Amino acid sequence: MEQRNIFTIIAILGGVLVLGAMSVFTVGEQQRALLFRLGEVVKSDYGPGLHFKIPLITNVRTFDARILTLEAPPERYLTAEKKNVIVDSFVKWKISDVARYYTTMGGDEERANVRLAQLIKTGLRDEFGKRTIQEVVSGEREQIMAILRTNASKQAQEFGINVVDVRIKRIDLPDEVSSSVFQRMEAERSRVAKDLRSRGAEAAERIRADADRQRTVIIAESYREAERLRGEGDAEASDIYARAFKKNPEFYAFYRSMTAYKSTFRSPADVMVVDPNSEFFKYFKNPNAR
Repeated sequence: MEQRNIFTIIAILGGVLVLGAMSVFTVGEQQRALLFRLGEVVKSDYGPGLHFKIPLITNVRTFDARILTLEAPPERYLTAEKKNVIVDSFVKWKISDVARYYTTMGGDEERANVRLAQLIKTGLRDEFGKRTIQEVVSGEREQIMAILRTNASKQAQEFGINVVDVRIKRIDLPDEVSSSVFQRMEAERSRVAKDLRSRGAEAAERIRADADRQRTVIIAESYREAERLRGEGDAEASDIYARAFKKNPEFYAFYRSMTAYKSTFRSPADVMVVDPNSEFFKYFKNPNAR
């Protein structure tokens, strides 16, 4: 009888422990939890830690609350020029409303990825259809990603999802498009280079002409100033000579004759045909002549 009582007590304690274990659940830092009562969501705002529930009647399901990554497969999109581009992108998202996420997506991450991929694909098709190849490749990638992030975040709120970021990793051109695009880009760069060269040549000619004009003006002004200074110098020299020779005209006449003799008979081969009685030989005949 006592042994049966011991077994009964152990069974009761075991049942209590099992019920206690079924009444407790934990929510991690990186998790979101839903409490169901007979299959109906009754609570979703559980924070991290230890929580209690009614066993057998209620059950709990947890979901990953971290930022998840959707790696979209490369897709072809048409630009405004009706040219194909191959776009490789990815999406960062996380659960914002766990109850709505469960209701709309059944708590299935794969299903959520498929729905998000459809949203991003539609957004990329719309944005690329408005732009040329040059714009999407070199100019407006950041703008496209910002528009996609805003639009996808608004639409994904209906599923209890928050789109953190949308990124375009790579934009490639198909082989049949690449050569024509590169040729057009090369032609455009050549046109720009020729235009810049012509503008540079025009500016160089303008600068060169202005420099030549300034050079001519400077030389003319310098020559004018030099002639003026030379004239003033010659006038001053003549005045000095005149005042100096005026003090002794006879000496001046003698000095002029000596200078003339020196210049005339510089070489033994010099010959001069003139009347010996001329004024030129006055000081030859009579050094004291007056």
